[in-house]
Amino acid sequence: MTAKAAARAADQAARQSYGRLIAFLSARSRNIAAAEDALAEAFRAALEHWPVTGVPQAPEAWLLTAARRALGKSARHRQVAHAAEPDLVNQIEEAIAMMESEKESFADERLKLLFVCAHPAIDPAAQTPLMLQAVLGLDAARIAAVFLEQPATMGQRLVRAKAKIRDARVRFAVPDVDELPDRLDAVLQAIYAAFTAGWEDGGELSGEAIWLGRTVLALMPEEPEAMGLLSLMLHCEARKRARRANGFVPLNAQDTSLWDGAMMDEADTLLRAAGRKNRFGRFQCEAAIQSVHAARRFTGETDHKALVMLYAALLRLSPTLGARVGQAAVSEPEQGMALLAALPEKSVADYQPFHAVRADLLKRLGRTAEAAAAYARAIELSPDEEVRRFLWARMAAPT
Repeated sequence: MTAKAAARAADQAARQSYGRLIAFLSARSRNIAAAEDALAEAFRAALEHWPVTGVPQAPEAWLLTAARRALGKSARHRQVAHAAEPDLVNQIEEAIAMMESEKESFADERLKLLFVCAHPAIDPAAQTPLMLQAVLGLDAARIAAVFLEQPATMGQRLVRAKAKIRDARVRFAVPDVDELPDRLDAVLQAIYAAFTAGWEDGGELSGEAIWLGRTVLALMPEEPEAMGLLSLMLHCEARKRARRANGFVPLNAQDTSLWDGAMMDEADTLLRAAGRKNRFGRFQCEAAIQSVHAARRFTGETDHKALVMLYAALLRLSPTLGARVGQAAVSEPEQGMALLAALPEKSVADYQPFHAVRADLLKRLGRTAEAAAAYARAIELSPDEEVRRFLWARMAAPT
C-alpha cells in the first residue's frame, strides 16, 4: 500500500471515528488533552505502519490499541494515575475485543462528553468551542473562524478549558436530570455549529450533528429547543441535493422537487410539537424561518412578510451577526442596506455572508460599481470553489 492510500484510509477513519474515540478515551482517562495526544500519536503511527502492513480489518481497534499504549506511556512519564491505569487498560482492551469481533461496537460516549464540556466550572465562552474540538475533531483554526476570533486566542482558551476539566476532576457522566437544563443551551449551540460546518462543506459532520441532536432529544423528549434544533437541521439537510445541483444553487433558485419531502415533514412535525410547549426559543425561531422557505414546495412562492417578522423575533431572542445579516437579506434593498450599515465595521470585515448579501442588495439598487467591489470581497472570503463561481456569475449578470 502506498503512503497516499494509507493517508486516505487514516483520514477516513478520523472522519468516521475521531469523536467516538476521543469521547471513549476521555471518559476513562478523565483527561481530554491526554486523550487527544494519545489519539494523535495513534494516527501518526498509522501513517507510519499502514503503508507497510496495509490497512487493518478493524481500523478503530488498531487506533484504540495504539492510543492505549500512548496513554500508558504518558501516565508513566508523568508518574500519575498508576492506580487507575490497570482499570483503564482493561476497559480499552474490552472495547478493542468488541470491535475486532465485529459483533458489537464500543460504547458511544459523545453525548456524555458534550455535557462534560458544558460543565458550569468551564468558562461559558469556551464550552461550545471545546465541544467542537473534543467531540467533533475541529481544529482551533476552524473553530476560530466559526466564532470570528484569532486562532491563537481560541487555542489558548481551549487549553485552559481542558486543564480545568482535568484539575477540577469533573465527573464524566450525563448529568443528573435537574442539572441538564443549565447545560443544554451550550450543547445545542455546539451541535448546530458542527452541523453548519458540515453542511457548508458537504462533509459528514452534518450527519453526525443530526445524530447528536436526536440523541439529546431522546434524553430530553419534552425540551422544545431540542425539538427546534432537530427541526432546523432536518429542514436544511433536506435541501442538500438541490443546493449542489450542477454547482452551488441559492435557496430561492433551488428545484423544490429535489428537496426531501419526508425529512421536511418530520421537521415540521417537530416544530409543531415544540410550539405546543409554549416556550419559544432561538432554535424554534430559526426552524420556523426554514419552514417558511420549505412551504415553497407547495405554494411556489416564499412568504417574505413572514420571514421579516420571524427575523425580527430572532433578533430579540439571539441578536447574532448571522441573524442581523439574514434580516437584511430578506428586507427590501434600501432597508437591507441600512441594516447592514448599522453593523460594526470591524465585526463584518471578514464575514463572507455580509459581503455577499451587500453585493446582492447593491446590484438590485443598480449601484453596479459598488456591487462589483462587494462581490469581489465575498469571492475572496469564500473557501468554496462552487460558491465563488456562482458569485462571479452573479457579478457578471445584467442587473
